[in-house]
Amino acid sequence: MTTPNITFYERVEDALQDNQLYAALDLATTRLVTGRHNAFGALPEGDSLRDHARRLRAHTLANLDRYLAQFADSVERLGGHVHWAQTVDEANQYVADLARARGVKHVVKSKSMVSEELEINHVLEAQGVKVMETDLGEYIIQLANEKPSHIIAPVIHKSKEDVAKLFRAKINATDDDLIDVPKMTALARRTLSSDFLQADMGISGVNFAVAETGSICLVTNEGNGRLTTTTPRIHVALMGMERLVPTMEDLGVMLQILGRSATGQKLSVYTNIVTGARRTATNGAATGPEPDGPDEFHVVIIDNGRSKILGSELAEILYCIRCGACLNVCPVYKKIGGHAYGSVYPGPIGSVVTPGLHWIGPWSELPHASTLCGACQEVCPVRIDIPRMLLKLRDESARAGKGPAWLKRGLGLYRFAVLRPGLYRLGGRLSGWATRMLGKNGWVKKLPGPFSGWTDQRDFPVFAKKSFSQRWREERRN
Repeated sequence: MTTPNITFYERVEDALQDNQLYAALDLATTRLVTGRHNAFGALPEGDSLRDHARRLRAHTLANLDRYLAQFADSVERLGGHVHWAQTVDEANQYVADLARARGVKHVVKSKSMVSEELEINHVLEAQGVKVMETDLGEYIIQLANEKPSHIIAPVIHKSKEDVAKLFRAKINATDDDLIDVPKMTALARRTLSSDFLQADMGISGVNFAVAETGSICLVTNEGNGRLTTTTPRIHVALMGMERLVPTMEDLGVMLQILGRSATGQKLSVYTNIVTGARRTATNGAATGPEPDGPDEFHVVIIDNGRSKILGSELAEILYCIRCGACLNVCPVYKKIGGHAYGSVYPGPIGSVVTPGLHWIGPWSELPHASTLCGACQEVCPVRIDIPRMLLKLRDESARAGKGPAWLKRGLGLYRFAVLRPGLYRLGGRLSGWATRMLGKNGWVKKLPGPFSGWTDQRDFPVFAKKSFSQRWREERRN
């Protein structure tokens, strides 16, 4: 997990000065929000389906130990291998050791947030393995040496001009290669095609795992994910321990809400169900190995703090199906983008997941990166109460003594004043007088000191000449 090297507020300030970033985010998130709205609007039973999906997630997590054991047994019954990793280091060590033992020199990867969480690319590259991202967005991010800025759209912050400039610098693109987006996509396809044929190992994530069959489901809008899992001789699937559904029927429910929530599609273009490695097939009188698929199938089930969340007041965050809908409607994310969060998981979901997995200490600012407007809960396909958990984490942050010094001192002064009614009333009168002096036509355009954070983005209302208490007393006398 990435750790912050500069403060959240410094990253936010940089993002707010980037007008191109804001324009790119506004265009992309508006399109995604509209698509989601239309997709669920065309589904008569959409609300009931979301309620059902929420019940499924609650049931699965309440019985996670049983379903994890069932899934592992199902995988191994089909000749697959399951490794349980308590930490990032354990997961990385298993994959690195496997690559070394099998003589792996070239790895292709499909899009995976868990692999970003592990930073597996750096681990493999450190032992001389070439690692190539095959998802177009992740490939662009890899060329730029950046991190994804969105859960489903990692390159949402870049314009096509940015990508053209990057392709020219990194893969020697010609003017003809960069005429338009289809040409640029074709260039990336040609560049990546040889990697699939050379790769010894394919690494994927797991959108959902089916306990009863030992299958994993990968959801993408490109065919590269499927090539990653079938062309190399070894397939390694990295799976967060919460990514389970009990049955294939339950998987069907989750897929109906995932595509609609993420991109506004009824179903993503490539929805692949992978069940084990290549096996012996019977075709009439002929019996022999299947012609396609890997020789080995390995699933690495990763905890990395999830079991700690499961036993806490934040357990509901593990319902998340990684659709990214909460990012698209969040007024904070839409202003600052994903990189400002400093974490693998940005936006409202990341503001709970990141401090939940890794302690509030270094991530105490993230729960405050929210207006608590509730839009995230409204669009969440499984109705996760993110605002409640943000408030819980804010409380933990305060109890841990975290937060800006000006805020802690300010709250201390406020507490001192409210316990002394006379002082509190005096403070109210002085504040009202100050805002009326600074204001014009009922609004203050610029506040001093830390309060400028408000007026940098919007005006502040002038306090009324009479407080509520004064008006109440007058009403009572009349």
